[in-house]
Amino acid sequence: MWHVVVLVLNLSISLVYGGAQTQVPCYFIFGDSLYDNGNNNALPTSARSNYPPYGIDFPKGATGRFSNGRNMADIIVLILSLSISVVYGGAQTQVPCYFIFGDSLYDNGNNNALPTSARSNYPPYGIDFPKGATGRFSNGRNMADIIAQLLGFDNSIPSFASARGQEILKGVNYASGAAGIRDESGQHLGARISFGRQLNNHKITVSRIESVLGDNKSAANLLSKCMYTVGMGNNDYINNYFSQFYPTRSMYTPEQFATVLIQQYSHQLKTLYNYGARKVAVFGLGLIGCTPGMIAMYGTNGSSCVDFINNAVQLFNAKLIPMVDDFNSNLQNAKFIYINSVQISLTPSPTTEFKVTDAPCCNVTNAVSFQCNPLGTPCQNREDYTFWDAVHPTEASNVISAGRSYNALLPSDTYPFDIRRLAETVVSMESNLSIYQQLKKEF
Repeated sequence: MWHVVVLVLNLSISLVYGGAQTQVPCYFIFGDSLYDNGNNNALPTSARSNYPPYGIDFPKGATGRFSNGRNMADIIVLILSLSISVVYGGAQTQVPCYFIFGDSLYDNGNNNALPTSARSNYPPYGIDFPKGATGRFSNGRNMADIIAQLLGFDNSIPSFASARGQEILKGVNYASGAAGIRDESGQHLGARISFGRQLNNHKITVSRIESVLGDNKSAANLLSKCMYTVGMGNNDYINNYFSQFYPTRSMYTPEQFATVLIQQYSHQLKTLYNYGARKVAVFGLGLIGCTPGMIAMYGTNGSSCVDFINNAVQLFNAKLIPMVDDFNSNLQNAKFIYINSVQISLTPSPTTEFKVTDAPCCNVTNAVSFQCNPLGTPCQNREDYTFWDAVHPTEASNVISAGRSYNALLPSDTYPFDIRRLAETVVSMESNLSIYQQLKKEF
């Protein structure tokens, strides 16, 4: 029976994650008390659970579920994102706005007008995205798109390059392909918007929000409730430390480079805090040494991945949890969390198993940018591939990573909790006052 369930859930992948056409229209559940969500409530039976302490951790209380919170059926629905409202009730967004900082894993068009080879506004990019090639480095949605949907937003968050008027009140995407923590990272590819410059762009947005709302206090109140995700550092390794075009590898040992990066990153994230951010999810780096581009460039020496690259990346990741702990202890009302991208990639998800993990879906011949050849014909079975091009994931892969970032499948996926819990966090009025005072100093 379990195999039938898994098969049905795999068939529903396009429904679950917003594909253009659903393969199953609905989900039917048969079972006993492990799955019951209230059918026994009105029956003359002692096998009922519609009373406390059942449901102590469920948003609606004691509903008839035989658990402290969600049951098996609820969790399957949530993992597959059939409908956030099924579990939590209502279609309202969980946060009023969502701001995104990052690199090409999150870029949704900010690089389109820049003089750079780090652009993806051409086919076959976007082959599975409703609007086609928009500047997303994938066949379909990227991480930011999926997280926005999980948070309840009807539409993707607009890029800084396109955001206009009052739409900035729902958030802005600042991410830029080839961008890094360090300003020089990715410069051999052309123009890009480093994390420092993304923060400058956010400062512009905050000023615009103040103008739209009329005063600093209203802006502070809004900003404190927003979700912020930051995914930086990939290009500091791919397009800096391990690139022939930069001297950093001769200047620093891997441990020294990780330390230098974290010092700069910590300073930048504190700047984001000073601009009003209180709910911040920091994404760790994935196993860069397992990307087809790095494998093709360096070889694996008998291993499945380029181990010396992964070892260097893990030195950086290991410093992120102490940084998050420091922020949460020393920055007033700060709620920072860490997303363990390595853990998510190493442990299988119950509904998806990729068949091709070491080759790109599209044709790639550019050994510098690692991107798809323009107008090339990609693989047909894209849901079977981890990677779309030589370094960027497919939409199917993004769905898993974003889903487990939002709702952790394992305790090790996120620290100290997941994005869903972060969205539920209430920021105190004292924090709003401190944000207001800080904004008066900054702007």
